[in-house]
Amino acid sequence: MIGFIGLILGIIVGVVWNVSIPDKFSPYMSVAILACLDSVFGAIRASLSKNFKADIFISGFFGNAVLAVALAYLGDKLGVPIYLAAVVVFGGRIFDNFAIIRRLLLEKAKSHKQ
Repeated sequence: MIGFIGLILGIIVGVVWNVSIPDKFSPYMSVAILACLDSVFGAIRASLSKNFKADIFISGFFGNAVLAVALAYLGDKLGVPIYLAAVVVFGGRIFDNFAIIRRLLLEKAKSHKQ
């Protein structure tokens, strides 16, 4: 629940404060945001499955973001758009986690009706 409140507060702060990011950093920011969203959806999934661990979430949240940005930077220096691979992978994982979250919530709703 605390994570959800933090997510909502973060979205509100992001909408209220208009922070402009230079165009040259947009691939890095997009990959970092996707990495963080992947960790958030993974945490929601783990919470619904009753096996959430805060230390794993925190380390994954920052570790995924740093690793994704580092790979995007390395790809940029090599002239290879590696960030696109990260976008595809993180996007796929986000959709997988969302599908599992949806199933868990539907199963929970069905069990409460009976």
